[in-house]
Amino acid sequence: MSLPLEAQIIWVRKYLHRRRAEWLRMRAMSRPFSRGAASRLLLVTQGERLPQSQIYPFHHYAADLRRLYGAELREADLGDFLSGRPVVAKGATVVAFQTHYDVSDHDLDRLFARIASDHPGARVACLDWFAPTDLRNASRMNDRIDLYIKKHVLRDLDRYGKPTLGDTNLSDHYARRLNLDEPQRQFDIPSGFLDKLVVGPSFATAPTVLPRLLGKPPPAGPRELDLHARFELSGTPWYRAMRAEADAAVGALKGVRVLRGAGVHPAQFLAELCNSKVCLSPFGYGEVCWRDYEAVLTGAVLVKPDMSHIVTDPDIFIPWETYAPVAWDLSDFPEILHRLLADAPLRERLARRAFETLRTWLASDRFARRMAPLLAT
Repeated sequence: MSLPLEAQIIWVRKYLHRRRAEWLRMRAMSRPFSRGAASRLLLVTQGERLPQSQIYPFHHYAADLRRLYGAELREADLGDFLSGRPVVAKGATVVAFQTHYDVSDHDLDRLFARIASDHPGARVACLDWFAPTDLRNASRMNDRIDLYIKKHVLRDLDRYGKPTLGDTNLSDHYARRLNLDEPQRQFDIPSGFLDKLVVGPSFATAPTVLPRLLGKPPPAGPRELDLHARFELSGTPWYRAMRAEADAAVGALKGVRVLRGAGVHPAQFLAELCNSKVCLSPFGYGEVCWRDYEAVLTGAVLVKPDMSHIVTDPDIFIPWETYAPVAWDLSDFPEILHRLLADAPLRERLARRAFETLRTWLASDRFARRMAPLLAT
């Protein structure tokens, strides 16, 4: 695929950041813990893009973890861990693990057996990298873990454990509002589980995002495109219906220079965002999406269904400070979009504050301090 020069530069930068993250992971997997290390953290991880967005900050902020908690960091691949293949680092005092989205009871049993065998007495935490806010593994893990670290959670914790149409609060909302046929589900929350819940970082700490956010802010100035609205329309029935509603709202706009459709190269996608005034980011299978942060790092104003029900850190979902919220049915989307397009100072202020919010958080030791429940003794 032939890419414009700007997209080629973006691709090269992402490639180099990704290779550095892979090198850090391989180095952490190849060494045992040092003799005498008081706090020994082993991350049992998956190598794919989504799970690694949750893991990379442990490497990036390793010096802060060592300074604050005396923690030494090592990593093991989940596949090796489950298969019984040798893992170099043993005797961890803390083990934080990821699982596959649809992890079986059998694999969970093997995982916890390996932890107990190789790391007796270790503090144990699950690193949930999944998109939805649900806590589907709570009852299966409660008696086996000390902490459950999730990218974002419902602000009202009383909503957990309630029946939903489909697996999540999102499938429930769209199934009820759009009259979709979804089975009722309920994930039980054992007593005490919510006390173990910790909000961890989201896509802001991905290896291809974090370095960009620590760099120079995107330049202010003219942008040719009014609205970037490329998003996938296929998926499960409720997801398709949600995204089709968003695409229809975009298609009904008049007099707006807009990009629609899916299937462009990721680097081309970012290059387009660099030239867009506003980015519409509908929900995915969870509320928080890659494009939320991609909009911020490219200087496009983020427009998104209202996020007041979500807790995430760092928080770029502060209404009319870091993003422009719209109703979940998008009924006010045209009005809000035209307000933004007519007010360049407002757009520049929202884009600048969103970038500064992320940059300030990422340039500090906030991640390491957020991990205090995992590592502080």
